[in-house]
Amino acid sequence: MDKTVSRGRLEGRISPPCSKSYAQRALALSLLAEGTTTLRNIEFCDDTLSALGCIEALGAKTARIDDTTLRVEGGFSPQTSVLHVGESGLATRLFTPIASLWNAPIVIEGEGTLLHRPMFSIVEPLRELGVTVRDGGGHLPIEVCGPLKGGQTAIDGSVSSQFITGLLLAAPLAQHDTTLRVRDAVSIPYIDMTIETAERFGARILHGDYKEFFVEGRQHYTATDYAIEGDWSAAAMLLAAGAIAGEVTVDNISPLSKQADTLICRALVRAGASLISDDHSVTAAARPLTSFEFDATNAPDLFPALVALAAAADGVSTIIGTSRLEHKESHRAETLKEEYGKMGIEIDIDTDNIMRVRGGEIRPAQTNSHNDHRIAMSIAVSALRCEGEVTIADADAIAKSYPTFFDDIESLRVK
Repeated sequence: MDKTVSRGRLEGRISPPCSKSYAQRALALSLLAEGTTTLRNIEFCDDTLSALGCIEALGAKTARIDDTTLRVEGGFSPQTSVLHVGESGLATRLFTPIASLWNAPIVIEGEGTLLHRPMFSIVEPLRELGVTVRDGGGHLPIEVCGPLKGGQTAIDGSVSSQFITGLLLAAPLAQHDTTLRVRDAVSIPYIDMTIETAERFGARILHGDYKEFFVEGRQHYTATDYAIEGDWSAAAMLLAAGAIAGEVTVDNISPLSKQADTLICRALVRAGASLISDDHSVTAAARPLTSFEFDATNAPDLFPALVALAAAADGVSTIIGTSRLEHKESHRAETLKEEYGKMGIEIDIDTDNIMRVRGGEIRPAQTNSHNDHRIAMSIAVSALRCEGEVTIADADAIAKSYPTFFDDIESLRVK
């Protein structure tokens, strides 16, 4: 699908979809919990549907009560020997350790760009915890056969925290206690989300400064009634749009959330945008924007929103953390450079983990999302400043995380 976006002013209030990071964690724990869990404020983007398909394949019984409420009857009892995770990196790294709890082989399969994303960090830790693993040269498909016994293992956390999350959620059900030593942990807020969600379902995960985690084995997850908070990754795009093209209030989000992308607020203030927040909403309004420096190492999903903000700012902005972008839905740093270049914005990527964005006018262009949902949204936000029109090819990539994004932007447009 192609989507054309033109200049416009935004004004109004909007609620983002639910946090898919929390939603996928909650779905996984609903599978493993004893009893029936009710998940509220859940929305069914592609990544959430991937997780939903996984828990159904692994034995959960689900029922949609209404458009945003799901009931899950827990019960880990795999119904298949092949688990399809779609194109979701989190689902892969989450459900591979969970599938390893089973005492028969299960093959984890994916599709699209996920087939080219490295999975090396999964293999050895699982083997050290008692799982038989057959991998495809560090990529999907991967076959695991448990049960996960527990014990001690180490993992390199410098690339992603997602596999740490999968291990931490599976370990309470292991036969023995688990000690996980993590080197160079990044995205620590996402680990906090994992620990918090596990506690909501009744399990304890202990850690020492995020370098060593201890999880007691033979714990039990208990079903709960859980309202999933709004997604700060989506909110970041909406707030950037407000700071660039009007005034937008995003509801159903808290600045006190453990989600990493709350850091967008710090970037908006540094750029000179007006920002007002309360317990459940944040408002961003346009002001003259100036260049800023920001370290996005622990919040790599913010890069596309930060680039849209930097492109609208006077001067050259510096964003740190490009090493976290290579294995996303696209090679996200290079994709941002290529597509923003078409719109007249100069982006330089240094070998020392730094991106520099020179702000300027947005010119009409034919662009491409590279099948990356966040690239599509970033281009659309910047297009609100274009004197002409910007067309985005493969714009339906937004379905991965925010299917109603373009409709929501249009609902905010001042007619």
